[in-house]
Amino acid sequence: MPDTVQPHILVVDDDPQIRELLEDYLAENQLRVSVAATGAQMSQILADQAIDLVVLDLRLAGEDGMMIARTLRTESAIPIVMLTGVRDEADRVMGLELGADDYLTKPFSPRELLARIRTVLRRTKSSALTQARQREVRAYRFDGFELNLRTRRLKSTDGRNIDLTNGEFNLLAALLAAPQRVLTREQLLDASRVYDNEVYDRSIDVQVLRLRRKIEADPTEPQFILTERGAGYCFNCVVEVLY
Repeated sequence: MPDTVQPHILVVDDDPQIRELLEDYLAENQLRVSVAATGAQMSQILADQAIDLVVLDLRLAGEDGMMIARTLRTESAIPIVMLTGVRDEADRVMGLELGADDYLTKPFSPRELLARIRTVLRRTKSSALTQARQREVRAYRFDGFELNLRTRRLKSTDGRNIDLTNGEFNLLAALLAAPQRVLTREQLLDASRVYDNEVYDRSIDVQVLRLRRKIEADPTEPQFILTERGAGYCFNCVVEVLY
């Protein structure tokens, strides 16, 4: 996207005051803004327009915001910044594990939300450039497993599909792209699109734990994803790159 084009932000919130506030504030700061009060309105806007990022309130009246976030992530790679209640820690963790990029708790400062939106957009753009450089890589193979980057599917040694969340897929792809190298949590944080420092270590470690359960013969004695204490993680296996 050229730098002269204003990023298009979709705000989904059932509070009309918040919609009006964010529509005005973000527009004043060189962002195009559309607003929606319901999941149905959000879907209509997404069908009609190119959206760069969605700001999504998880507590929409009469709707399951988590289900909306899950559907959005399943159907697209549009970055998501979640809005949650101060005490909704379980929602925040679940949302991040579903592949949301960041969150902010209500009440919040529009200035902080703007900063987080800009940070996510920068990282998304950087990730897109990295993916473009690696677009010729079709799949990775390791010890009988095959991770297809185009279909985002992982097959086991017996040909079964192993379901991966968006975060688990990105984490595994990052590890397979740099076998035998220690990747810091910051590098894995960027790769798995979990951007909040408050849940930084926990989110990466949770995803590693869940990924181990899916690919390791004994997750308590991992052979593939090794922990390098104080540094990060290393994928300890020969990886074949398919073009």
